[in-house]
Amino acid sequence: MKLNRTKPLFASLLAAAVILMTTLPVIGMSVETSQPTVNLGTSSTFAVLAGSTITNTGETVINGDAGADAGLFPGTSITGQTSMTIGGAVHIADAVASIAKSDLLTAYNDAAGRTPVTRIASELGGTTLAPGVYDSADGTFQITGTLTLDAKGNPDGVFIFKTASTLITAVDSNVALINGARYCRTFWAVGSSATLGVNSHFVGHIFATTSITANTGASVQGQLLASNGAVTLDNNTITNGICEDTDPPVVVTPPVVETPPVVVTQPIEQPVATPPTPESAPVIVVAPSDAVTETVTGGRMPDTATPWYNMLLIGVVLSAAGAAGLKFR
Repeated sequence: MKLNRTKPLFASLLAAAVILMTTLPVIGMSVETSQPTVNLGTSSTFAVLAGSTITNTGETVINGDAGADAGLFPGTSITGQTSMTIGGAVHIADAVASIAKSDLLTAYNDAAGRTPVTRIASELGGTTLAPGVYDSADGTFQITGTLTLDAKGNPDGVFIFKTASTLITAVDSNVALINGARYCRTFWAVGSSATLGVNSHFVGHIFATTSITANTGASVQGQLLASNGAVTLDNNTITNGICEDTDPPVVVTPPVVETPPVVVTQPIEQPVATPPTPESAPVIVVAPSDAVTETVTGGRMPDTATPWYNMLLIGVVLSAAGAAGLKFR
């Protein structure tokens, strides 16, 4: 009976183990799957793009190999342009700006719709995050201090932050990139407006549905793109660099150093002089000239004669033989 009870239990455990073995690899694969990047379309060449106006105060620099354009659509006014250094073209209410605005809307919808989403605290300062999609419970994000983005050795890791309303960074705040993280793989889908603090350093592409304000001395590695409102600048540096394709690691093969052949010289063995073996002197045995005869005195004589009883026995035998011969005759 004990054996019959054990068999069903063993079969159940075996089935559970098989299910786990076949399911766990699938779970692991889903966790490891990374997000694709967001396609910027023609908006990729604009370091600054606004819907209504662009307002600048002080010496603002807009540059970057990916595109240092500045544009407006449908707005027509850029204030303080004479004190701006713009590395690219300026597009005001033209077809290029119109298409870029359309591509910006597509990019925003893509980033805002990404799943799965990890919900985290609205304060990002003092935290380190891996690639993924993030939002907060109250629909806002703040950065006080330093936010660290850690790609964990994957330069194609994508970071997407989604807010229902605002993004605000504090004075002297910073976004740091480590272990292969790249600004061109970092996106901020802001539901209303973004504000960057004085002398802060920000990283990533900001897609704001309303407006973006960069306070005095704030620097941006990425883009400031506002769909409907204004972009306000004040002594800022905006760098829209190229996001280069990642190459496989280069395997460096050390040069082959030829080692000269090693010549092994065998030592010459000198013959060892063997001392002559001394010849043994012949052994001369000298026999005594006279044999020494030992004289036994006392005791009995040695047994040299035939014992008498032997003679008597022989005689008896011969007598018997003669008597027998006579009888037969």
